Amino acid sequence: MPNHNYGLTLNWTGNRGVGTTGAAAYDRDHIVSAPGKPDLHASSDPSFRGNPERWNPEEMLVASLSSCHMLWYLGLAAASGIVVTHYTDSPTGVMTEQSDGSGQFVEVTLAPVVTVVDPSMVPRAEKLHASASSKCFIARSVNFPVRHTPTTEVAS
Repeated sequence: MPNHNYGLTLNWTGNRGVGTTGAAAYDRDHIVSAPGKPDLHASSDPSFRGNPERWNPEEMLVASLSSCHMLWYLGLAAASGIVVTHYTDSPTGVMTEQSDGSGQFVEVTLAPVVTVVDPSMVPRAEKLHASASSKCFIARSVNFPVRHTPTTEVAS
């Protein structure tokens, strides 16, 4: 079995000159970078003193699940002769925070809207979501349910 390695650099940019001398003394801003790719400007969730104009780790986890599902879905559709002309998703994630400040995701729900070219493709297209979910590397790696509420449309 081949292994795939993923490397990047994370650089904290939130030092206001006094470091972490107190919880309110520093920003949570950081930059994620990798060679040949644009920088990803991130922070913590605004609920945790983060910058609302930057991506936070929780959003990136939900986005990773959505992206992984879509890529598997499109590949399976192509292999199955299902012609998809449009795909959009509006995923949501639920994270529960504990009294000690820790927390964990309890679920993510993907809500893909898929457009196919022919009405006869709709039943097969809808079934592909289960296959995509079972193949997605990210969904297979998390310890909470990744649910799906797909909609399939036919191109006009």
